[in-house]
Amino acid sequence: QVQLVESGGGLVQAGGSVRLSCTASGRTLSMYIVGWFRQAPGKERVFVAATTRSGLTTKYSDSMKGRFTISRDNAKNTVYLQINSLEPEDTAVYYCAADEVRRQVPNTSTTDFGSWGRGTQVTVSS
Repeated sequence: QVQLVESGGGLVQAGGSVRLSCTASGRTLSMYIVGWFRQAPGKERVFVAATTRSGLTTKYSDSMKGRFTISRDNAKNTVYLQINSLEPEDTAVYYCAADEVRRQVPNTSTTDFGSWGRGTQVTVSS
C-alpha cells in the first residue's frame, strides 16, 4: 500500500498563495489517481481536486474552480495543490488520497480513495 505525506501548509495571509505537496513512498504514485480533500473545523471532509495517473485529466469541485490547481510530477512521486487568492474560508486540514482503480475520470467521494495522508494544516488570516 502506498504511504502519503502532505507538506506545505502553514499560516498565510488572505490573498496569498500556498503550494501543498503530497509525496508517496512504498509504491509508485503513477499507479494511482490522486485527490485532495479538505476538512474545516466542525465540518465534514470535502473533495477539492483530483488528477488521473497521467495527470492529463483533472477534476475540481465546482466551488473551487479557478483558485485551485492540481498537478503531478510522477518522476518525483509527488502531487501538488496550488491555492491562490487564499480566503479565511480556505482554513482547513488538507489531505491527499490515492485511488488505485483505473478510471478515465477521477471520482470525488472519500470512499473511493483507499490510502490517505495525515493532512497538512492551512490557516488563512484575514
